[in-house]
Amino acid sequence: MARLRAQYEKEIKKAMMEKFKYSNIHQIPKLEKIIVNCVTRDAVSNGKIVDSIVEDIGKITGQKPVVSKAKKSIASFKLREGQALGAFVTLRGPNMYEFLDRLINLSLPRVKDFRGLSPKGFDGKGNYTMGLKEQIIFPEIDYDKIDKIRGMGISFVTTATNNEEGRELLKQFGMPFREK
Repeated sequence: MARLRAQYEKEIKKAMMEKFKYSNIHQIPKLEKIIVNCVTRDAVSNGKIVDSIVEDIGKITGQKPVVSKAKKSIASFKLREGQALGAFVTLRGPNMYEFLDRLINLSLPRVKDFRGLSPKGFDGKGNYTMGLKEQIIFPEIDYDKIDKIRGMGISFVTTATNNEEGRELLKQFGMPFREK
């Protein structure tokens, strides 16, 4: 955790300053927050599934998740307003850097047939979103105690103004993007 933050303060800022020729050190993009999110259709039929999602995300991030609820009722989906559908966590500060470090160095190498992250997950403003197909790649999850393999979305929100700056920032942190 401290290693990644210290690395950002020195090496990453220096590399970004050289590559993009910023006139001011405050123009260098930063990683603002990481959002870990898991929502499933199965929660409509079985409310206890949300409890296992909350437990898994809590173990993975080290922070208490917020339960996601339906905003409105949709009869064709058998969905009622206020019904729990999943959970999410917003990580900032030291928890964010610790999670990023564990994701890059421990979890992503455990993905079967991993060839790098898709560079297509950027939104045009430097933010990146990736999806994981299974939560068992995290070492905190006990394989024997999971009821079902679920995916999750992870969003990296940066202060970058475009995709090129955002991609370079995440690359400097060690994100393994594959070539197009």
